[in-house]
Amino acid sequence: MILALLNQKGGVGKTTLALHLAGAWALRGRRVTVIDADPQGSALDWAEQRAREGLPRLFGVIGLARDTLHHEAPDLAGAVDHVVIDGPPRVAGLMRSALLAADIVLIPAQPSPLDGWASGEMLKLVAEARIFRPQLLARFVLNRCPAGTIIARETADALAEHDPSALIARVGQRVVFADAARTGRLAPEIDAASAAAREICALVAEIERLAP
Repeated sequence: MILALLNQKGGVGKTTLALHLAGAWALRGRRVTVIDADPQGSALDWAEQRAREGLPRLFGVIGLARDTLHHEAPDLAGAVDHVVIDGPPRVAGLMRSALLAADIVLIPAQPSPLDGWASGEMLKLVAEARIFRPQLLARFVLNRCPAGTIIARETADALAEHDPSALIARVGQRVVFADAARTGRLAPEIDAASAAAREICALVAEIERLAP
């Protein structure tokens, strides 16, 4: 399975989700490769920090920020169980290539009024990609949901009849994710009983139910 996390907006948590989904599968014994398709290279930075900390390598992270991704990702997928693409913001050519490579596209978004983020360039790119790949699955995933508010539920309700719709599983704004990014770790490695770890498990389970 090739899973891409894409959104034309930066700061929505694509890298955090990509690394934690890859880590969840790796900790279950799956073979996983993360493609860092963001020229900023945040996933590669995380992997380098992990190596500096002397932590075991859970999965490979490779930099592939070019618009030939749809040709190269399937070859990589042949050697592993899952490929997770950490996509770029605002680079339309790269996003088109990632969409053509992926089996499932997740669009991370912070909860907000529907018209604030559900009608942008990303949805146009998904529609274009479906001309060539009608089987492409796309879903929003609500990320960085603030604690103690109802906006995530209201946003999910608004998306119930939308295409793409939102996954049921959602991920909160958790300090442990920031600690994980800084230390080259994953949330379950820092606190296996944390709400963050449970949310990632629920997200993985829902993605696997979608998988073709």
